[in-house]
Amino acid sequence: MQLHAVIYGKVQGVGFRYFTKNVANSLGVKGWVRNNPDGTVELVAEADKETLDKFLEKLWIGPPLSHVENIKYEFKEEEGGFSNFEIRY
Repeated sequence: MQLHAVIYGKVQGVGFRYFTKNVANSLGVKGWVRNNPDGTVELVAEADKETLDKFLEKLWIGPPLSHVENIKYEFKEEEGGFSNFEIRY
């Protein structure tokens, strides 16, 4: 299954992408995360539904200096093609 999410709040300049990558790696999630020009963080992640639910729970917490106000997300059919989880610039 694939998760596409946009995270809103104080999520840039606080280590959110690195936090996301570490959580993804610990859960075996594959995909990518990046900062958007509007101050949000966007990601695409692939794993089974249960793992993606755990991933989302951890994203709501975020790293210590972050403050997540909202996460808009949708689940889609997995597209594949990811071999790891990377930070995109």
